[in-house]
Amino acid sequence: MTSSTTAVATKPAGPLVTTQGNTTIADVVVSKIAGLAAREVHGVHDLGGNASRAVGALRDRIPGASTNYAQGVSVEVGEKQAAVDLDIVAEYGVSISDVASGIRRNVISALERMTGLEVVEVNITVHDVHVPDEGDDADDRSGRVE
Repeated sequence: MTSSTTAVATKPAGPLVTTQGNTTIADVVVSKIAGLAAREVHGVHDLGGNASRAVGALRDRIPGASTNYAQGVSVEVGEKQAAVDLDIVAEYGVSISDVASGIRRNVISALERMTGLEVVEVNITVHDVHVPDEGDDADDRSGRVE
């Protein structure tokens, strides 16, 4: 009696896992892309909660220090999927639901286009609303010698 065995070709699991090899994307890369994409949306004043924004402001004053584009962004990255959590400060007068929708659209589009990962969720926490006159005076005084 003869038995026939057929080989089943395994289908690549996505653009990052191919028959020629695997591509791994670090969490920091996904965080930076998400942070930059979120900042592009009209109505987003800044990313991060109060503590991370304070640290970011100190970092910006250090000569030669680089901007932390991943501030206010946390991600979970798997082999094929990613989930993003964003902490934002919205501009006063904008519709927060429209801003959140724009952020989701922009972040998902940028991440899927640049990394090939499927973005399963983008969670947004609004920590504050920026009023134009509220923080601008403090910034003006910081650079002056009295």
